[in-house]
Amino acid sequence: MDSQRKSSRISGFYRLPIKERLSIIAEKAELTSEEEALLSSGGGLAMDVADRMIENVIGSIAYPMGVAVNFRIDGVDRLIPMVGEEPSVVAAASNMARLMREGDGIKITRTDPVMIGQIQILELPDRDVAIKKLEEAKEKLLDLANQQDPILVKFGGGAKDIQLRPLETEAGPMLIVHLLVDCRDAMGANAVNTMCEKLAPVISDITGGRTLLRIISNLADHRLIKATGVVKKEDIGGAQVVDDIVAAWAFADADPYRAATHNKG
Repeated sequence: MDSQRKSSRISGFYRLPIKERLSIIAEKAELTSEEEALLSSGGGLAMDVADRMIENVIGSIAYPMGVAVNFRIDGVDRLIPMVGEEPSVVAAASNMARLMREGDGIKITRTDPVMIGQIQILELPDRDVAIKKLEEAKEKLLDLANQQDPILVKFGGGAKDIQLRPLETEAGPMLIVHLLVDCRDAMGANAVNTMCEKLAPVISDITGGRTLLRIISNLADHRLIKATGVVKKEDIGGAQVVDDIVAAWAFADADPYRAATHNKG
């Protein structure tokens, strides 16, 4: 593929007819004729398929798919498919990507893809003793967890650590076991939940407590991605505009009522 076909910079893309836009994207993304035909069909969902996906089906709703252009991420040009019903979102993303194209463009840093499985322990005879016993059994528990998904382990993932969190709650004292699992490219729910289910009875035996919930947490604070980009002040109206953007961010940083909408955007 030559450099022009690889480039995500498509000037005036929004002015083109839909058919021409699709033709350009099909060439750049090397879509098959079947894939191109599927996109041009409107992406309709057959009722018999919908009926097998969820319960009580009566119809389906279609959303428009657009492509955000101009993105350069870690030095590689990318075309970003976006689905949504709100106007200006794709245009705004494309415009900001254009302003951050210089050099390597947007730069990405990431942590390991670690998700948390939680095992809740109730009715402990002695929580401090339970913590000590679980710390002593950590390697045994990690080994047992990894036996549940050897393929994940083969690809460099698997259970990596165990953290213990004593909680005081309205229902009394509890001990929460956090199983930290590197899920690689998967979201991880199946792998994490399977590991937690397997560990729960063993943890009950070790601690003398009763395990209740054993399930993934969707607060993925160990699995983070950070994107940074540079925009020249001249491209957005000068130093005063930059200062105003920082002031708007500071408002959201200090105030949850502003942050709720600021973060949505």
